[in-house]
Amino acid sequence: MPPRVTILGLGYIGLPTAALLASRGLRVQGVDTNPAVRAQLAAGRAHIAEPEVEALLERGLRTGLLSLHETPPPAEVFLLAVPTPLGPDRAPVLEHVFAAARAIAPALAEDNLVLIESTSPIGTTARVAELLRALRPDLGALHLAYGPERVLPGRIMTELVENDRVAGGLTPEATRRAVAFYRHFVRGAVLGTDAATAEMVKLAENAFRDVNIAFANELSLIAEARGLDVWRVIALANRHPRVNILRPGPGVGGHCIAVDPWFLAAAAPEAARLIPAARAVDAAKRAHVIARAAALAEAGERLICLGLAFKADVEDLRESPALAITAALAQRFPGQVVAVDPHLAAPPEGLGAPLVALEEAFAAPGAVLVLTDHAAFARIPRAWLAGRALIDTRGLFREEESG
Repeated sequence: MPPRVTILGLGYIGLPTAALLASRGLRVQGVDTNPAVRAQLAAGRAHIAEPEVEALLERGLRTGLLSLHETPPPAEVFLLAVPTPLGPDRAPVLEHVFAAARAIAPALAEDNLVLIESTSPIGTTARVAELLRALRPDLGALHLAYGPERVLPGRIMTELVENDRVAGGLTPEATRRAVAFYRHFVRGAVLGTDAATAEMVKLAENAFRDVNIAFANELSLIAEARGLDVWRVIALANRHPRVNILRPGPGVGGHCIAVDPWFLAAAAPEAARLIPAARAVDAAKRAHVIARAAALAEAGERLICLGLAFKADVEDLRESPALAITAALAQRFPGQVVAVDPHLAAPPEGLGAPLVALEEAFAAPGAVLVLTDHAAFARIPRAWLAGRALIDTRGLFREEESG
């Protein structure tokens, strides 16, 4: 018989996971402390923009397999998918994870499985186990494991199923149970290991991408200084059978790549040299983009900032370099900056610039700053770009780039 699952945190990972599990016939109890989120979900409306999620949410509520709660009900499996942000000192903030552990403690029973999916520093699963044992010394067997997600915004429902998964327990039995749970819905391989290894695997995956993108961004700065096309350089270099350089941009964003490397570096600060260097390159690339755009604005140019999301064709603004760059320019040059993002209905708080439609943005003179490569931007008529300075951080119009 499939286990009952209580999921804490109905955000970018928790909600899709809850909707997917309910669609597979599992009884899912979604917990979120935000009453506005619960009310919106109860009406069948997802508060994140992700293909398929809303349809599966509505079906789960209609069939009764998905229910919404303020506090955690009893279950056989508890899944923690709460935020783990960075603090102002770049230290991991784990209060949400520990609060979730305290919340599930009264509902726990013998032999329950507690799965942590929140991106976490090495050793977090063990710390949660210590907390739960202190809160529930009456319990004997309690199985804790770490099961990091590997999904891409815009493809979450597909990748939750298709991608290989790592599941690491604090004990061999916890690993066995975690692997068995994920096999309810994962078609990719489910690979068992220990909890600390699984925690480091998640951080290593995202730090690798951050370092690779930092290398691409450093190449872009060198190529620009020498008048070369970095996109052509990378394309030709990648023809080498053992080279795979990622794409440069205005910086990295999203909750994972912009945050997780610091979690890994915090595990052994004295050994972490490459990770802080990659983060410094990211900051330098953002500053370089701002400086180029500022030079145009100081010459009297109006700035048309294309894209606020951190990646193409999503509405996700988490840690977005596009948003940070636009906001910085708007603050420095009030009244000279407009933003365009077809995936957003309203300007985000603190933007400092109006959010306008493409046609309105191009109705007046102005330099163009490509910050996100949304598909809608690739369809901009080339005649609209004629005579305009262009800073194309995504290589969308590189054959016309000038300015």
